[in-house]
Amino acid sequence: MRTRSLKVALVVAGVAGAGAWWAARDAAAAEAARSAAAGRVAAEAARRDRDILFYERRAGEDRRSAADRASLAALYLQRSRASGDAADAARAESLARASLALRATRNGQANATLAASLVAQHRFADARDVAARLVGAEPDVPAHRALLGEVELELGEYEAARRSFAAVTSERGSLSVAPRLARWAELRGDTASARRILYRAMAAARSAEQLPREQVAWFHLRVGDFELRRGRVRAAEWALRGGLAVSPDDHRLLGALARAALARRDYRAAIDYGDRAIAAVLDPATLGVASDAYAALGDTARAAEYARALTLAGGQRPGDFHRAWALWLLDHDRRVPELLARARADVQTRRDVYGYDLLAWALHKSGRHQEARVAMGRALALGTQDVTLFRHAAAVERALGREGAARAYERRAEALGE
Repeated sequence: MRTRSLKVALVVAGVAGAGAWWAARDAAAAEAARSAAAGRVAAEAARRDRDILFYERRAGEDRRSAADRASLAALYLQRSRASGDAADAARAESLARASLALRATRNGQANATLAASLVAQHRFADARDVAARLVGAEPDVPAHRALLGEVELELGEYEAARRSFAAVTSERGSLSVAPRLARWAELRGDTASARRILYRAMAAARSAEQLPREQVAWFHLRVGDFELRRGRVRAAEWALRGGLAVSPDDHRLLGALARAALARRDYRAAIDYGDRAIAAVLDPATLGVASDAYAALGDTARAAEYARALTLAGGQRPGDFHRAWALWLLDHDRRVPELLARARADVQTRRDVYGYDLLAWALHKSGRHQEARVAMGRALALGTQDVTLFRHAAAVERALGREGAARAYERRAEALGE
């Protein structure tokens, strides 16, 4: 018996040792893959910075070169997307305008970069005017019409957006058109089409050898964000982690993974992902995630620290109304009168689904539940399938004593994640 026990112990030890060896090997392989991916991203960033220096020198030497300024503007915009640096988006705008001042016609690159830089700065009305001018000058370019449609969606001009996207429905295989078409389908409640378009675009982006890694990561982000809005946390994490395999330190992916971890109550993971994202960009939404995660763990001091940072980060630019920042404050019953006034002002220029949702939530938090129900009706009018919208609608209905309607909205929210 003693011999048999010894043999069993040796077998168990051998299996455990083999398991540890395989785990160590897998961990080493994963770290090697991560290091290689990070190296490719760093090489692309270094090449982009060299190109910026090259075109800066060219633009300085030739003060009449519209092409050099257009190329430089595009590079600054690309860097702003990768780094989250708002100053680069402003530089892209300035250089695109300088290029257009030198050559107003046949300068589609500068116009497209100008419109995109304005979108990055949330100056949607200005961006719409530029995109409309671009479509007028080059009406046969599908990417231009899709860009115009995207801006119209942000402004809540849905009838105009319908016309813009109707002209490019056959171009859903184009990486510059597909994510915008998907967003239009999503807002209309056509979740199946939106998901199909986004997943195909993500796969195509991964196969596009010349596409910068930060842009490939962005397609993963679009899928992840889409699935989070449906409450499909595991699917979102799958897409987001796939993006990290391409761009391991992408602050956008890390912030989205923090939101996903919070949704499934893995508070330590939410803090870890959040801190990694915040180290690159002080994003109010991610600060809010970290604050909520610390609060759930009972660390009120750290929760308050992140909440203070969020309040400062969201109010750095007085003219820029950060909706995620406002929603977090409203969720925590902070600065409600101020945010109600700002939400009212916001829907004067952006009459979109999420503008009305924010207004409804501010009204609800102000105790004005009937008005909130009217605004919520506007938020739900397109048929958008979003967990947050349904949960807000449920809260408003419950505050009005309409328990049956509240439960119906809650069931709709739960069904999205199935």
